[in-house]
Amino acid sequence: MEDIIVDVSAQNSQQVLIDESMTRPVVVDIWSERNEPSKQLSSLLQKLATEYAGQFLLARLNADTEQMLAAQLGVRSLPTVMVLKDGQPVDGFAGAQSEEQIREWLSSFLPSPLDLKLQQAKLLVAEGKDDEALPILRQIYNESSARADIAKTLSVVLLRKNRSAEVEAILSKIKLVDQDSEYQQLKAQLELQLQAADSPAIKALQQALKDNPGDLDSAYQLAVQYSQENRDQEALELLLNLLRNDLGFEKGAAKQAYLDILKAMDAGDPLAAQYQRKLMTLLF
Repeated sequence: MEDIIVDVSAQNSQQVLIDESMTRPVVVDIWSERNEPSKQLSSLLQKLATEYAGQFLLARLNADTEQMLAAQLGVRSLPTVMVLKDGQPVDGFAGAQSEEQIREWLSSFLPSPLDLKLQQAKLLVAEGKDDEALPILRQIYNESSARADIAKTLSVVLLRKNRSAEVEAILSKIKLVDQDSEYQQLKAQLELQLQAADSPAIKALQQALKDNPGDLDSAYQLAVQYSQENRDQEALELLLNLLRNDLGFEKGAAKQAYLDILKAMDAGDPLAAQYQRKLMTLLF
């Protein structure tokens, strides 16, 4: 577990103030037993550090015992608080502050709730836990109004699941300014996936259905093939059309296949909600 609060001294200052600030913000609290406002502020910062649970490291520097280190940091009065990132001081304040003021100050350099969820999702993706990452990515993709970096991470997961149509729609919304090397790589992977999508069995059934659009059996078999390749939208569309022609096809086999695909889809998948509505409309 990451440290949340540490006491900084000349002995550990390199590790705490420089090395640690390379990975997360370090809030340095310079305080003194002889200065009541600094003691009160220090208590408030400790409370917030615990609440923020490691988003930043609170480094407490006792100005009475570490006078040289306080001087090196340019401390002229107490209380003084500063934040270090990448080994450099980037912001700070002197004097007493309210909890509301400090929270607002912290928000200027800490990750937003969306960024924290994105970090969580990326960690899950790196661990191969795509099914856990996907609902988080869908949620923050919608909440962020399709932010490009979230869109790209979501596309990575969807490509692994052969959700080509959805990836195509997501990538089409990414603005030119965000079409970097990662975007180009995703586009290339999508093209390869689309080219390799149709197996000989699928091609044969597609041809059979093209030759005879009313061939419900071929439509059903093709939908089954699509679902096995995680091409859920194509499978559901075929099954929906089949059910419009024969709601009880093969003693309910088509309806059951439709429901099974919906059941297997990820939590919060907008495609599942869309096709649930379509089935309800058909049934009622």
